[in-house]
Amino acid sequence: MTRGLISRRRTAVGAALALAALVGGCKAAAVETDGKASPPAGKEPKRSASPTPGHTAKPTPPAPPKVLMAQGARGEKVRGLQARLRQLAWFFQDPTGTYGSSTAKAVSGFQGKRGLPRTGSVDTVTWQRLLSMTHEPSRFERYSGGGIPPAKPDKRCLTGRVLCISKSTRTLTWMVDGTARLTTDVRFGSQYTPTRDGEFPVYWKSRHHVSTLFHTPMPYAMFFSGGQAVHYSSDFAARGYNGASHGCVNVRDEKKIARLFSEVQKGDKVVIYK
Repeated sequence: MTRGLISRRRTAVGAALALAALVGGCKAAAVETDGKASPPAGKEPKRSASPTPGHTAKPTPPAPPKVLMAQGARGEKVRGLQARLRQLAWFFQDPTGTYGSSTAKAVSGFQGKRGLPRTGSVDTVTWQRLLSMTHEPSRFERYSGGGIPPAKPDKRCLTGRVLCISKSTRTLTWMVDGTARLTTDVRFGSQYTPTRDGEFPVYWKSRHHVSTLFHTPMPYAMFFSGGQAVHYSSDFAARGYNGASHGCVNVRDEKKIARLFSEVQKGDKVVIYK
């Protein structure tokens, strides 16, 4: 077979293939010298995107601090928050353990003073700042308005009729044969006029007593050791634990001390323990 005949056959086969491609709707792709198909005319191959020179991606903003306490919260953690704010003179009430509007206002003021967002809620940043500026509140700071849960009764309180008085919780519990009938907040003497610890009998009751030594009223007085007595104190009712007695056991709830006075009898025990 001559070269001319072979060339004419190749040309005929190529024309037939081209015609078939047009009829089938396909577009023929040119073949590069390395054997790879080149893209159709008018189309460029896709290329990976590259950043614009001089342009940097925006950093992801940090997540907002976690909120630990907000209005509506209740419990001991809130009570501790209020006690710490009180140490810094931002909260002027007695801690209650309830996060209300007054607590939110105090938190907002504290935040604004320190350049923090005034949200009124305690987040992790606010809490750490507050911790760094205050000390761990004592039990009395947490319960400056009273209401400390009573301590476990001293064993001497478990028999008979006893005014069971705990210095560690500042509570008086009236107990009869081991059953608690009434509990109330109490206040004691200062370090210079301390209330005596121990077990004593009630030896005298005086409904409208007035101190002959200090010339102050001592209503519902129940004397148990010398001049020391359990009695109502209007000063305790007004000032709370910002004051102290001269050695007596002060009660600020007049209704409760009136009930105690009516039930306690001469000879009943008074047990005062730490």
